[in-house]
Amino acid sequence: MNNLDLNLLVALDHLIATKSISQTAERMNLSQSAMSNALGRLRQYFDDPLLVRVGQKMELTVRAEILRPEIADVLTRIEAALAKKPDFNPKQASREFRLLVSDYSLHTIIPPVLELTAPFGDHIRFHFLRQTDRPNVYLERGEADLLLAPRIVCSPEHPSIKLFDDDYCCVAWRRGKYGREPLTRKAFAAAGHVRYLASPTGGALDSVLLDQLGITRRTEISTFAFSSVPHLVVGTDRIAVVHRRTAQLWARHLSISVLELPFPMERFEQQMQWHHYRSRDPGIIWIRDIFKQAAAKMQKK
Repeated sequence: MNNLDLNLLVALDHLIATKSISQTAERMNLSQSAMSNALGRLRQYFDDPLLVRVGQKMELTVRAEILRPEIADVLTRIEAALAKKPDFNPKQASREFRLLVSDYSLHTIIPPVLELTAPFGDHIRFHFLRQTDRPNVYLERGEADLLLAPRIVCSPEHPSIKLFDDDYCCVAWRRGKYGREPLTRKAFAAAGHVRYLASPTGGALDSVLLDQLGITRRTEISTFAFSSVPHLVVGTDRIAVVHRRTAQLWARHLSISVLELPFPMERFEQQMQWHHYRSRDPGIIWIRDIFKQAAAKMQKK
C-alpha cells in the first residue's frame, strides 16, 4: 500500500479516539471484520501495531500517540474544504468518471447515459472498468466512482439505489428447433445451452437463480463475453437464458426468437452503488442523477 487514502485516515482517527475496533466500526457504519481489515492495512502502512492489548483494554502505541494531532489537523482541513460544497457544473468541469460495469449495463443503461451527457462534450468523460469477483474492493480503494451491478453483488457497507429491474427469458434461432413454438420445461431440459460466465470462477446471476430453483441446464457452450451469446445461438438448436431487455435488442438485428421461460424466475434488479465517503461529492451526486434520469428514460420505452 503506497498511499494512505482518506477512508483509512478517518478510520485511524476513530480508532485513536475510541481505542476500540467495534466502536469505530459502529461510527463508520462498517462491519467489525471490515474494520479489522482496515486496522491491518494501517498497521502495514505505518509498520506499527498502533493499538495493543494491555490487560483488559487496548492502548495506543507511541507512534499512534504521535500521529493523533497530525491526523486531527489533516481531517479538520479536509472537512472545512468539503463544507464549502462547491457546485458541479458539467459545462465547465473536466472530469472522468470511472465505472464498474457489466456487458449488460453497456447494452442497456449506458447508451441513454451517454445521450444525456453528450451535450457536455469532452468536459465529461467515462472510463468503463470490467467487473471482478470483488468489485467493492475498487470502491474501497477509490479506483472506481460507481458500481453498476445486481443487488446480490453490491456491498452492504456502502449506499446503493435501485435503477431498474428486468426479467429473464430465452433466446433461440428463429429457424431452429425451438424458434417457433412455446418453450416447454421438457424442451428446456433437453436443449443444449449457451451459458455466460461472469468470471473464470463462476456463472452469472441467472445461474444462481436457476440453482435455487433446482433447475439444471445441459451446457454445450460457455462464453466469457455476454454479447457473444446470441451469435453462438444463431444457426444452431441451442438456447440461452438472458435478460429480456438485451434479448429484445438482439432480436432487432439477429434472427432470434424471444421465448418465455417455462417456469417462474426471480426478476433481476440493477443497482447503482458508491462509496459512502463519496456521498457528498458534487460530481458523484450529479452523475448519480444522470443515471436515474437514464433509468427513467429506459422504463418509458
